[in-house]
Amino acid sequence: MGCASSSTAKAERRRLSAVHCEGDCTNCSNGQREDYRTNTLFKEFLDSSGVLDQLTEQTIIDMIDHMDHGRGASPADGGCRRRSIASQTDKGTIAFANKSVTQAGDGADFAGIGFTCRKGLKPDSQNQDSWFVLQTEAFSIYAVFDGHGEKGHDVSNFAKDVLPKLFFKEWRNGKTQDVGACLTSAFKGTQQLIVHSDKMRHLDAQTSGTTATVAIHDHHEHTVTVGHVGDSTCVLAEKMVDHCENVLVTRAHKPNLDDEKARIEAAGGHVEFDGYANWRVYKKNARYPGINMSRSLGDLVGHKCGMSCEPEISKVKITPGKEHLLLVCSDGIWDFIQPQEALGCVRSFPPAKAQNAADTLAKDAWNRWIQEEGVVDDITVVLAHLGKEDIMNV
Repeated sequence: MGCASSSTAKAERRRLSAVHCEGDCTNCSNGQREDYRTNTLFKEFLDSSGVLDQLTEQTIIDMIDHMDHGRGASPADGGCRRRSIASQTDKGTIAFANKSVTQAGDGADFAGIGFTCRKGLKPDSQNQDSWFVLQTEAFSIYAVFDGHGEKGHDVSNFAKDVLPKLFFKEWRNGKTQDVGACLTSAFKGTQQLIVHSDKMRHLDAQTSGTTATVAIHDHHEHTVTVGHVGDSTCVLAEKMVDHCENVLVTRAHKPNLDDEKARIEAAGGHVEFDGYANWRVYKKNARYPGINMSRSLGDLVGHKCGMSCEPEISKVKITPGKEHLLLVCSDGIWDFIQPQEALGCVRSFPPAKAQNAADTLAKDAWNRWIQEEGVVDDITVVLAHLGKEDIMNV
């Protein structure tokens, strides 16, 4: 079983090189990094008693472990039962190889969830995508990160490990019960920790970065809140008898969008078409960094040219008792498959076959890339069936 062939493939494809630097950037990895200790917000963040050490030493399950307040708990409490699964960084270069995963918490049966993270067909490059899923009785997190640049795999893996924990810490602190505000704080905090890790030479994020798309499903409020930067699109749809009705499709953060271009130019950056398929961000009167998105995590040179780490927040109500499909995917899917077509592909599989659905969608995207380009981007699919039953008890 596979998706139907598409007549909607884009006429112009993008090259699989999102970032480049021609050596005249004094703040890139070839030169001296800026001393970010002069940044007041950053200094205040680091002064919060070793936040990075705490985040890297604890798993998110550890953070929730002693917060057992029963089924009526808020997302800050995490509920009684909890489990997580996430991709692991590997250095494999075998095309279409699936990234290995690590699991923690209560039980290994992620009913109604499908996930796959496939290495693209790019010579001498490892899989730069990462992903994360957390389920509790009160809320769930679904997240995808698509790295770019020479060290993009390191940045995406770092964000995958850190951002969900920062979100949970915001909820636990109880200063606000607004999911969007907590997500925004988590994105900004992750960027500050990337800056710190780059300064300490633990990460090279000068011209490497990652997209980040994080969906929070509140089981009791029946809401889905999405925060995203970059072009790893999230699609949420209600499953009908013979079709899927879109509830949410996030937009890709591209430099030529009017609001994104205005911000970049106001910050002294420049947006220019590359002559092939993409609009890119450059420093004014320079030929770097050449990034084909307007928001990301990492990309420290690009952020001096007006790029942003602030997520766009979307919140929607879902109908209790109705089944919804949530797809969070890297652009290895979306470059050749439109949202309605992807939903049509996965909706034919029941929740118990969600893994088969994710695998089928990834394989069909792979075939499209081969037919259209001859090269293939990394492909990540996180699929979840929401709203029909208590996912922790199926």
